[in-house]
Amino acid sequence: MVDLQLTSRFGIENSHTLKGFLDTKGYSSLPKLFASKPADLIEEVKKSNLKGRGGAGFPTGMKWSFVPKDTGKPIYLCVNADESEPGTFTDRYILEMDPHLLIEGIICASFANDVHTAYIYIRGEYTFPYRQLEGALAEARAAGYVGQNIQGSGFDLDIWVHRGAGAYICGEETGLLESLEGKKGQPRIKPPFPAVEGLFGCPTIINNVKTICHIPWIVHNGGEAFAAIGTKDSTGTTIFGISGHINTPGYKELPFGMRALDFVEQVGGGVKGGKLKAFIPGGSSTPVLTAGECEDLELTYESMMAHKTFLGTGGMIIMNEHTDMVRALKTLTHFYYDESCGQCTPCREGTYWSYRLVSRILSGDGTTKDLDLLLNVANNMEGRTICALAAACAMPVRSFITKFRSEFESYVKPALVSAAGL
Repeated sequence: MVDLQLTSRFGIENSHTLKGFLDTKGYSSLPKLFASKPADLIEEVKKSNLKGRGGAGFPTGMKWSFVPKDTGKPIYLCVNADESEPGTFTDRYILEMDPHLLIEGIICASFANDVHTAYIYIRGEYTFPYRQLEGALAEARAAGYVGQNIQGSGFDLDIWVHRGAGAYICGEETGLLESLEGKKGQPRIKPPFPAVEGLFGCPTIINNVKTICHIPWIVHNGGEAFAAIGTKDSTGTTIFGISGHINTPGYKELPFGMRALDFVEQVGGGVKGGKLKAFIPGGSSTPVLTAGECEDLELTYESMMAHKTFLGTGGMIIMNEHTDMVRALKTLTHFYYDESCGQCTPCREGTYWSYRLVSRILSGDGTTKDLDLLLNVANNMEGRTICALAAACAMPVRSFITKFRSEFESYVKPALVSAAGL
């Protein structure tokens, strides 16, 4: 039986309070933490092969090692709690039911990286999670877990919560930094990368909520113990979410490696209203898979890559056989068109044209040339912008059309199809 690292307190009464947290061995990693050398802690995280749970899947220990320690500038930690990817909703439960776990993880990560000021960037719509988090921080400060000389260790750390204003783009790490500095939420050109020049021009670490919440367990048990869970390249556990046409939508913490279809049946209770038609594995920006492609799909980074998609945030979206894929794509393209910050022309214009073309096809006024034009637009968006929002729109467009083309063609008027073929 694998330890639940992120959800062990879920369902326990008053788990969000300091008393509830301490009664379940909360903050117990701190004595070992403060007795360790920061460099050794970073090595343990490297050994764990903990990958970022926010979508990119970049090794956390490697990210930490990029931070220069001799610049004379303060080092900041920013926790990304924006969680605005459609189909993704697992971080919010940690914030609601176990906010002290995040605080403990921030203390561990900050000590390892010589951070003395940390920020939690939370999406503005998360009103209840924000209140839970602020309440937990107030308790932690009063009890000496945040502030000066934490628990007599000599280590000082301030933690502040910053609420966003509902912009999807601020989930991108440099857009988050711009917003945190009080500027318009638009991504920065990289390099320089945040590890070298981030918040206020200083070295900055940016990690997802779930990523940070794994750190106390690694401090307790070591990196090798974490790496022994899951698979070779997808280590540890994570919280997988499932929504859409599913009988029991929700979430479950599991080690990596379970078959995707087993998760759909055993955790999701099976597809609702029909058979499985399409499967989005990691939030709306990840390429869609057909039911046939899911037969040998596993919930690991490597299996997703082999199927030319991504694990992303682990937020699965299920679509049954009655789903209109053209309408579904119209919804997705409208979201990305609406959320583009407009800074990069391929994204600003490409998301608009994607939505406009899909809308035209859905209305019955499209031609087969519009399908090819959609693919052409997608190919000219991905990899040509400052951040990945353009790619987040282009990948669904490309995968929806290539895998369900006949469904898109069914919306094209026969006369227009004939004219398009001339």
